[in-house]
Amino acid sequence: MQLKLIPIAVRLIFVFSWIVIVSLQAAVPSIILSERQLCDIELLMNGGFAPLEGFMDEKTYHRVVHEMRLSSGEVWPIPIILDVSEKTKKEIESSSVISLRDSEGTTLAYLEVSDIWMPSKEEEAVCVYGTTSREHPGVDYLMEKTGPYYVGGKLIPAVAPKHYDFLSLRKTPAEIKAFFQEQGYEKIVAFQTRNPMHRAHVEMTMRAAESVGAHLLLQPAVGKTKPGDLDYFTRVKCYQSLLPYYPENSATLNLLPLAMRMAGPREALWHAIIRKNYGCTHFIVGRDHAGPGKNRNGEDFYAPYAAQELVAKYSKEIGIEPVFFKEFVYVQEDDEYQPINEVDNHKTVLSISGTKLRQMLHDGMDIPSWFTYPEVACELKKAYPSKTEQGITFFFTGLSASGKSTIANALAVRLMEIQNRPVTLLDGDIVRQHLSSELGFSKEHRSLNVRRVGYVASAITKSRGIAICALIAPYEEDRRYNRDQISAYGHYMEIFVSTPLEECEKRDPKGFYQKARQGEIKGFTGVDDPYEMPSNPDITIDTSNISVSEAVEMIIQILKKSGCVENP
Repeated sequence: MQLKLIPIAVRLIFVFSWIVIVSLQAAVPSIILSERQLCDIELLMNGGFAPLEGFMDEKTYHRVVHEMRLSSGEVWPIPIILDVSEKTKKEIESSSVISLRDSEGTTLAYLEVSDIWMPSKEEEAVCVYGTTSREHPGVDYLMEKTGPYYVGGKLIPAVAPKHYDFLSLRKTPAEIKAFFQEQGYEKIVAFQTRNPMHRAHVEMTMRAAESVGAHLLLQPAVGKTKPGDLDYFTRVKCYQSLLPYYPENSATLNLLPLAMRMAGPREALWHAIIRKNYGCTHFIVGRDHAGPGKNRNGEDFYAPYAAQELVAKYSKEIGIEPVFFKEFVYVQEDDEYQPINEVDNHKTVLSISGTKLRQMLHDGMDIPSWFTYPEVACELKKAYPSKTEQGITFFFTGLSASGKSTIANALAVRLMEIQNRPVTLLDGDIVRQHLSSELGFSKEHRSLNVRRVGYVASAITKSRGIAICALIAPYEEDRRYNRDQISAYGHYMEIFVSTPLEECEKRDPKGFYQKARQGEIKGFTGVDDPYEMPSNPDITIDTSNISVSEAVEMIIQILKKSGCVENP
């Protein structure tokens, strides 16, 4: 009798759940999730972030930030929070439940709101990232892109985020554990990567698997990573290309929908916990794991092996065994890769950093066979066309009447004459008319306008066209934001038209300066609203002592010298 009742009970629970969900859809405010939040919610829902069942409340958040522990006492080093804007906070603060949606409006889950608070971002940066420097991409994201309020609460799942690519490589923790059990794999060692893998990585991971007698799980992060990184489509194709170089049935490729924070040691520990949730018994921790690279002084943000030390400290408590390796380098005389600490001092060591590799690809240089496999090199070449085929954005900034638009128009015509890429001119006045007609001239609206232009320019650059933007763009933060966004897809050239204010006022073709001086226009840049000088423009042009033709030819010569435009 009991056996017959179980299916009925299950059906009743299912029907009741859907009644609750349908009623919630019509009654609660909603939030459209960001790219990072979409990754977080997927791992919260599929168990990748176990034991978390939702976004952290304030109490848990503070303990994680300061002690790397949840309220229950379990080790957890990275805050998992739902950040919102002040506007959104006001919309949801009276609701006990909110819906969380993707960009298409699909409700993925509901959040039972426990609390809303304003964190100290400086405190979070120091504790989690070890720095407040905006040069650190994790800190920059925290300070510039993360909302000022955090919302905590437990999730009520509705539907998993939908994917349309690499479906066979997107096993959930439950699915990959079932696969390991079916194959009889008792020991599994995971390898975390956000970059394409090369010969050194393959050698190191094979040695790691052999050293502990384990099956290898290659699990690259395919969520948001570091600005400037290759798109994950290219990276996954590279991983697929090198799988045949592993012994048969020794390695499995599975994608991790993780948005990385680049938090170095803390992130390495976080990655280890996630891999435990995916059924792994061992985890490879390399040199500078999840590090963001170097600052402007050429210094690493974290000590080379700090990540290994932190994971070793907590490995028994989290229940996964770390596998440590030093940096692997190519030894020319032996024609093989070896740990750097095992190389004879008299032998020649070769290596190529990630930054150097990207520069070589941008410059159209051949990648040496000792560094990577031909199949991987082929995929990378597809992602990095020759310089004359790569997209470019020219971003002119300067005061009104400085000469930005005049030079931009002349440059557009000249480029159409000497090369074949399509050229799109995004002039400030035209953009205001067609793209941002509803915006005013508050600081918030000016920033939004500049970033909208940056988004359009990034799409043009990604499509290997040329975008020429001419805006006042008075704030350094917005210009830097655009540089980061666009540089991921091609070349970016910031051109500061530095014509002095006095000269601009003399010209004043539209009479704006005169009206601003007379108080008829408020908040006019250069008069009663600031213009923040570019800190590091690629080109500076003062049109009070150079003609338009000379300015254009200066830019063209720089393009020819860099190889972005062919010399006749």
